Amino acid sequence: MTISKFAPERFRSPAYLNVIDDAAASEKLFINSTCLQNLKHEGKMGFPLEICGLLIGVLENDGWHVSGVRPVANLNSDRAADRFQLDPAGYQRIDRELRDSGDEIIGVYHSHPDCPAKPSPTDLNSAWEGFIYPIISVCDGVAVDVRCWTVNASGEAFMPVDIVETA
Repeated sequence: MTISKFAPERFRSPAYLNVIDDAAASEKLFINSTCLQNLKHEGKMGFPLEICGLLIGVLENDGWHVSGVRPVANLNSDRAADRFQLDPAGYQRIDRELRDSGDEIIGVYHSHPDCPAKPSPTDLNSAWEGFIYPIISVCDGVAVDVRCWTVNASGEAFMPVDIVETA
């Protein structure tokens, strides 16, 4: 199965291409195999709708170190097939649970059903500086790709972030 089969024309439009900065981030996403498999599984189970959730861990000089993933409800009922709205109550609940744990919320993940794991203009409009944004491409119900992004220094585009899978 190829992702290009599922790349809608809009992903080749200037609006979509302009949200990606060609310069890669120097920091990396460090994520263990279990957490990465959980992301893929959630994307698959939520298909054909977008799923979303939070990455738990710490930000260090070399990048984001993920120790857990926590699903959060997608409140977008009108366009759940191609948009997500992270439940703020879910975010606040997880944030409270993490107090004094040494971990914090370091990113937001979501899926792109039948679309590439590339950010959209909508993704950029809701992105926060310093957070990490993995996107899971789920095509025909199979998680085929995970790519990671962070907002560049100007806040005008996403930079790709290398994913380092740890044991």
